[in-house]
Amino acid sequence: MIDFSIPPELENTRQRVTAFMDEYVYPNEDQIVEDEGLPASLEHELQQRVKADGLWAPHLPREWGGMGIGFIGQALVNEIIGRSVVAPRIFGNAAPDAGNAELLIISATPEQKEKYLRPLADGNVRSCFAMTEPEVSGSDPTGLQTTAIRDGGDWVINGHKWFTSGAIGSAFAIVMAVTDPTAEAHARASMILVPTDTPGFTIVRSVPVMGSGGVGGHCEVRFENCRVPLSNLLGEAGRGFKLAQARLGPGRIQHCMRWVGVAQRSFEMMCAYSLKRKSFGEPLAKKQTVQNWIADSAAEINAARLMTLNAAWKMDRGDDARVEISLIKFYGARVMCDVIDRAIQVHGALGYSKDTPLEMFYRDARAARIYDGPDEVHRQSVAQRILKTFNTNN
Repeated sequence: MIDFSIPPELENTRQRVTAFMDEYVYPNEDQIVEDEGLPASLEHELQQRVKADGLWAPHLPREWGGMGIGFIGQALVNEIIGRSVVAPRIFGNAAPDAGNAELLIISATPEQKEKYLRPLADGNVRSCFAMTEPEVSGSDPTGLQTTAIRDGGDWVINGHKWFTSGAIGSAFAIVMAVTDPTAEAHARASMILVPTDTPGFTIVRSVPVMGSGGVGGHCEVRFENCRVPLSNLLGEAGRGFKLAQARLGPGRIQHCMRWVGVAQRSFEMMCAYSLKRKSFGEPLAKKQTVQNWIADSAAEINAARLMTLNAAWKMDRGDDARVEISLIKFYGARVMCDVIDRAIQVHGALGYSKDTPLEMFYRDARAARIYDGPDEVHRQSVAQRILKTFNTNN
């Protein structure tokens, strides 16, 4: 029998996270500064409260200071955290730090873990992930042009990156660079740890974006004869592509977990406002079009939530969840965009204003259909994997 009940321990955690959001997060949303988030002192204060409550870093195992609640637990908690744009930073599981920490756990040496993972997991430093390049397609990392050449005891890195999120103020970058241009496509690149104070690491600019930005910007970065020790190699040489997939899988599902939260909060705002706002002598909730939006949104959010939990369940079991992750990546992004759009429409001019979080949700949501693989690539990947099973079975 399939059991959809939430274990008591996880339900208790959900209630505690919800209470923290109600008491400390939502009341401070008016302190948000575009492209920066909360003031640093306030963010630090709230982070310390989270740690004291035992709610820090849902994505990390307990030995690294996290909650150790698995992917199902993360899904249930991140839906709540995702309801506010500033909450992931407060709870210590914001991108790209969360994905970088998970990558370091599975691939870093003991020395690298102490130097890079320990302060990152504690929230004492931030990090960035430098893979995307302006000259080549972001959806095809096998075409990267940044190189890392061995020279004595060093890697010498040269290249051009952009949309390196969080680069401003970060302590280190995980850089995807070609270390063997003669190897087959998926074995050309490696990942290398680069402290951001290394000579030759230059932040050109924070790329202006249509969303609310975020701490550290989405940066264009140049690597010009940037030297780091050979020991800064993350994992094995030529395994960059495989490590990227290992990082992006959990990263994608965490995004999808938070998107459900954004959609759910927008849905609740839409329902509440439709009941109190009157038009032509009756509440908007009486209008059939609005009722259709509410019904469609409820169905789509529930579907996205169950699909996300199913993917998380498979990941907790150690099963191959690539199809499930791709499904929720493009489906969840579309649901989030559609629900926010309907909520704005119900709110009318108020929804278009900055007096509610909806306009920020709307701007941020559009990027979800692009980053970590565009919709079209994930849909193609799903279709190809499904069709492959038919070829095998027939």
